[in-house]
This record gives sequence, structure tokens and C-alpha cells, in this order.
Amino acid sequence: MAGAAEFFTLKGHGGPVKGLAEATDGSAILTASFDYSVGLWHDGQPRWLEKHRAAVNAVEFAGPGRAISGGDDFDVILWDLDAPADDDPGKVLGRHAGKVIALDVSADATMAASASWDGTVGLWPLPAPGETASGATRAGRLLKGHDAGVNDVLFSADGSRLYSASADGTILVWDVAAGEPLRQLVRHGFGVNTMVLNEAEGWLAYGAVDGVTRIVDATTGDEIADFTLERRPILAMAGDPGFTTLAVGDGEGFIMLIDTASWTITRDFRATLKGPVWALAFSADGSSIHAGGLDDAAYSWPVGALDEPTQMVRDARSFLRPPEEMSNGERQFQRKCSICHSLTPGSARRAGPSLAGLFGRRAGSVADYSYSPILTGSDIVWNDDTIDRLFDIGPDHYIPGSKMPMQRITGAGDRADLIAFLRHATGAGSISQFKQEDTK
Repeated sequence: MAGAAEFFTLKGHGGPVKGLAEATDGSAILTASFDYSVGLWHDGQPRWLEKHRAAVNAVEFAGPGRAISGGDDFDVILWDLDAPADDDPGKVLGRHAGKVIALDVSADATMAASASWDGTVGLWPLPAPGETASGATRAGRLLKGHDAGVNDVLFSADGSRLYSASADGTILVWDVAAGEPLRQLVRHGFGVNTMVLNEAEGWLAYGAVDGVTRIVDATTGDEIADFTLERRPILAMAGDPGFTTLAVGDGEGFIMLIDTASWTITRDFRATLKGPVWALAFSADGSSIHAGGLDDAAYSWPVGALDEPTQMVRDARSFLRPPEEMSNGERQFQRKCSICHSLTPGSARRAGPSLAGLFGRRAGSVADYSYSPILTGSDIVWNDDTIDRLFDIGPDHYIPGSKMPMQRITGAGDRADLIAFLRHATGAGSISQFKQEDTK
């Protein structure tokens, strides 16, 4: 990280990287991952911040020695980055009633904002500069004004206004002190996922579910430029420190760079063979662009050397393989289980425990995995019947309160094929043998 404008990766997470941020002095990078953890990286080495109970979607620095994160557990957590290694550096700053998808911090680091799929915007006062994350904080507020989940939030430069983008297709401008919307800046036909605001030049960029990448006047909402291509959805945006370059990441794995002086596309490259670009951030000096996606690593490229960039996820995730290359049971595993669970011993940094030796094992008993309290001393033993029941009614009903995300496999035949695959893949039979035996 110390060498400017060099390609590098940050490897160590056990799941896709969903969020990224770099400190304003370039001294550290934050990563948010599906593996429930936040990575704090100095010179390529991580310190793991672990308090979330589900996937972490967003991270931001919150002034010197502090950071915030938000996740699928509905929590916004404030981190004391200078806390000793044996202390608990995290404090729950606030809680939504749905997933926290995006965060922003005011320029003076006195207020944090959160965007949640519960349809609200969260405003959370931060401890005064110099206080630790364990210092007293005033109660936060949840602002209601959107008709669907909120996907992004941005403070104005002076912190008096807040911009929020929603799945309802609107961007609202809020009075922070009053907690009330001032006006609707944009009404788009599809959900708006991400924004970048340059108040000094008077523009706001947004990206939407239908692939629209548009620049509008930050006061009137009038269109300034449009860079919509035949790729969708737009999932991530970032501006360099001087807002001279705008980066746009989409669901098809491309990163587009836009010159904001001439409003022209300067680079448009495939960052990953398959899968989305979920997170983007520029380095503090603007010389590099960091990205996160399906891989268990964050990638960074020099902005000036993107003609033939190294690609993320060079070996595509197994669940993205063509369906005809897998048996039905393996397809069910790859699509429903493989992001969280490994088939080999060792839970590493994954969101779920290893499935090695699954059958006959009591739930909550893998030594190297931190389970939800609900599974402590569980009476469930994993076998054909309990696995079938788990996916028939869904984890949220079978083990309410566990970390396992809501998902079902409604077809009895599909569940039977998954169970047969797991028996071979986690027991005496090898996966390759099973592929040959299963002709479905």
C-alpha cells in the first residue's frame, strides 16, 4: 500500500468484499465482507474487527482512530481503531429494522448517516473528536420519507443537508437538524442504488437498477450528462479526492471512469470475468482505484495503467460455472451454500462453519466457528431429515435467531439431490466420484 500507483490485492476475507474505504491520509484501508467481519489494513496486513452477526455491507472512516460499519444484522457499529488488541473496539451505535446498506460521515465527523432496507435513514451523533468509541453518544433518529428501502446516503459539505437514494426511484434532500425532507431532487423510473455528490461544482451523479448512469444539477435535478450503457444494474460509484474522476461499477463486472471536466469516458474495462462490482473507492491521492466483488479479496489498480488491467476473480466462483457442468445436487450447493460454507475442514473466515463431517454432527459444535447463542447446546443433529427440514421451511423458521440467511429450496427433489451431494462431498465419497455417479 505504501507504494503509490501499484497493483495490489488485500487477501484474507472468507467471503465477497461488499464495502471499501481509505483513510484521508492514505494510512489504512477498510474492507467490509460477507464473512461478517471488517478488515483494517495497514501495509497489506489486516486487523479483524468482529462484532457483526451477519454480512457487513458498508464501512467508513469517522475521523482519526474511528470507523463505522453497517450490515445485514441491522446494526451500525462504531469502532475505536486505537483500542488495544485484547479490548472490544466496537460499540453498537444504532440499529435499524432492516439491512444497513450504506453509510456516510459528516465532514466534521460529528454525525453518521445510514441507509437501510427498512425504508429509513438513520442519523447517529458521534462522540466528539478525541473521545473513544466507548464514549457516551446521544440517541440517534430514524427518518421516514421513502416508500421503499434506502440504498445510499450522502452529507452536504457543511453537514446541514443529507441526500438519500431509494429503491422507490427517488433521491430526497433532507434538513438534518429538522429531520424532514426539503425536496425531491430526482424521480427515476427504477430504484437508485448509489450516488456521488460534488457540491463545489454543483452536480450529483447517480446509478440505478436499470443501468442508468446520470449526472444532474445538485439543486434543480436537471440533467447535465448521461453515460448509460447496455449494462445493469449500477451498483457502486466513487469520486477521487478532487472529483476530477468518477468511477462507476456495474453488475456485469465493468468499471467505467469518467472525466468530470469534459464529461467524457476515459476508461471502460472489465474488472472481473463474471459477477458484480459491489464496492469502489479511490486512494487518498487519487492515483489508484480499489474494488470489491465476488472474490474474497479487494483489488487495486493504478488509474494510469488500466489498458490491460489484471482481473478480479480470475478463477470464477464455482456457482457461476455453467449448470451443465454440475449435477443438480452440486448446483443447489453452489447456489445456496458455497458462499458461506466450505466442504473441507476449517471454517477459515467464512460466514458459516465448515460442512466437513456434517452428517451425524450436532448443530453448533464446530470448534473453530462462533455460533449464534440459539445454537449453544442445540439438540439438532444433522442428517437427511433435519437438512431437508431446514431448507423446506427455511432457516428463519427452523432455527429462528441463527445467523443463517433466509432461504428455501422448495422442490423436494432438489432438496434430496442436495442431501445426496452433501453426503458424498462431506463424507467418504469424493466429489469427483459423485459427479460421475449422479447423472441427473
